[in-house]
Amino acid sequence: MSKIYKRRLVREKALQVLYAFEMNNDQIQRHIDEIFTEIKDENDKEFGSKLVFRVISNKDEFDKLIEGKTNNWEMERIALIDKILLRMGICEFLFFEDIPPKVTINEIIEISKVFSTEGSGKFINGILDSILSDLKKSGKLKKSGRGLLDDSINKKNS
Repeated sequence: MSKIYKRRLVREKALQVLYAFEMNNDQIQRHIDEIFTEIKDENDKEFGSKLVFRVISNKDEFDKLIEGKTNNWEMERIALIDKILLRMGICEFLFFEDIPPKVTINEIIEISKVFSTEGSGKFINGILDSILSDLKKSGKLKKSGRGLLDDSINKKNS
């Protein structure tokens, strides 16, 4: 199985853990242990755990970013799965320097096609794209490595 597909599985499992946590608001480690049982690679488990814990610990900050992009839409009206996916995407933008933003957005959209509504992909794409643009402008987006930001490619060709 390719790394992208393994990472997608890990992201799907992280979504499930975060959903279970939102519903029960307890025992996050138990949810991780139960839901991540299929994941054998330790690096993948570590990625998934970091994603889960960082989403939880930064939830309020991420929700403020989402609220800033949904002016005519109350947070309570956004489907829980969509909110979690948006938080996961923002988390990857801010805390996973080795993952290109385009990969993050694509993966989150693909997962939304499986776990959410028909229109969720477009909604999520619009919100994440707008937040990504703001993060780039503010200098908060820290990506390292070749090809991780579109601007780095454009600067080389100038």
